[in-house]
Amino acid sequence: MTGISTIPIAATILYFGTPVVLLTTQNDDGSPNLAPMSSAWALGQTIVLGLGLDGQSGYNLRQRPEVAISVPGPRLWRHVERLAGVTGRYPVPETKPAGCRFVADKFGEAKLTPQDSDLIAPPRVAECGLQFEARAVRVEPDSTKDFLIVEAEVLKVHADPAIVVPGTDHVDPGAWNPLIYNFRHYFGLGPELGHTYRSQTPR
Repeated sequence: MTGISTIPIAATILYFGTPVVLLTTQNDDGSPNLAPMSSAWALGQTIVLGLGLDGQSGYNLRQRPEVAISVPGPRLWRHVERLAGVTGRYPVPETKPAGCRFVADKFGEAKLTPQDSDLIAPPRVAECGLQFEARAVRVEPDSTKDFLIVEAEVLKVHADPAIVVPGTDHVDPGAWNPLIYNFRHYFGLGPELGHTYRSQTPR
């Protein structure tokens, strides 16, 4: 195989293609805050989240560790984008992008439906095919002090039956299609190319 010839670039963003998630946390008054994010990855039963230091989600998690993590599919990208320019933090932090505005009812803003969780207070997003109830076990600033790194222990997983292999607890990767944030553009997945030897759902 011939190697790829590369050039150096000064990339201002490094979102090289990661799933979008919607985080629900609980505000001081008991209401839910809903926020989109694209810096999330899973390791075992832990989901690691990268959040803005001054956002409402980070504030809430430092006060109350419960969090619902809902993973939207591609058809929900416009709903996700409705949340991109708003914040649940008041007054709006100076670190937020220009034009960002305060919105108290984030579910209403996104035209999404809150669904009660079983083990935690924050609701899940009913329209999302994959949902996690979790508890933050560590909330720490990153090395630059610009972001928060959150380690969330997953307590319960909810999945649309249409994406579960019948008779198992496995998500069918051929049926599940997460919304992907790729250098600030939204994408879905393409056709399957193959599977790793560790796959429990080979085709």
